[in-house]
Amino acid sequence: MKVGIIGCGTIGSKLAEHIDKDLRGRARVTALSDIDGKNAKKLSAKLRSRPKVGPVERLIRSVDLVIEAASPKISGDVARKAVNAGKDVMVMSTGGLLKSYRSLFELAKKRKAHIYLPSGAICGLDGLKGAKFSGISKVTLTTRKPPEGLKGAPYVIRHNINLGKIKSEKVLFEGDAFRAMEGFPANINVAATLSLCGIGPGKTRVKIIASPSIKRNIHEIEVEGSFGKLVTRTENIPSPDNPKTSYMAILSAMATLDGILESVTIGT
Repeated sequence: MKVGIIGCGTIGSKLAEHIDKDLRGRARVTALSDIDGKNAKKLSAKLRSRPKVGPVERLIRSVDLVIEAASPKISGDVARKAVNAGKDVMVMSTGGLLKSYRSLFELAKKRKAHIYLPSGAICGLDGLKGAKFSGISKVTLTTRKPPEGLKGAPYVIRHNINLGKIKSEKVLFEGDAFRAMEGFPANINVAATLSLCGIGPGKTRVKIIASPSIKRNIHEIEVEGSFGKLVTRTENIPSPDNPKTSYMAILSAMATLDGILESVTIGT
């Protein structure tokens, strides 16, 4: 399987290295694209497959699977271009899909293309998918992060929040998944993924808390419905290369890649 990766930062690089080392004979990175061409060339030089570096459009035409690991600003456009071309696509920046996900999913059906959304930094999506068949009345996500992990978020900037002065746990945001993604696009893709898997972004409730006493990104999910109640808590170690990215998000993407290539599926 020929794989093209858009975005050569922390996640894109780790996935490229995983494919190059662990999936040899089954998959190969053949194309890379990044807003900074130097990043893509540097990554290409590290890989045995020596993928070509070029624009997004050429990458999509040349591969079997497109992996978006860039930004919510472009993920929706990348996914639509890939699906339009009849190519499968794995999206890491799921927040970029929220505004037009219904039309994108319908387009994928028409083009017979697959869209893969890894679980990312949360657990419990398997139970949530099953619970949908009985009816779900409530889905909430509570995210706690060290203040420095929220640096640069539009919501923080807009409200002039001085993260360095937060000395005790502070609720920064409460609202639906749409508003959460608008305010924290680089921090909380889990809210988008959870909402797309469950009852939609407008009904999924999100609370974001800055907590200076913790060193991990913590996501708590609570689901209620006719099936009963589901509660999960995931404590993620931040990626050493990027505190805004949970290590589990990278591992989840690796597992998704492996699942695409496997003939046996375990779990919902």
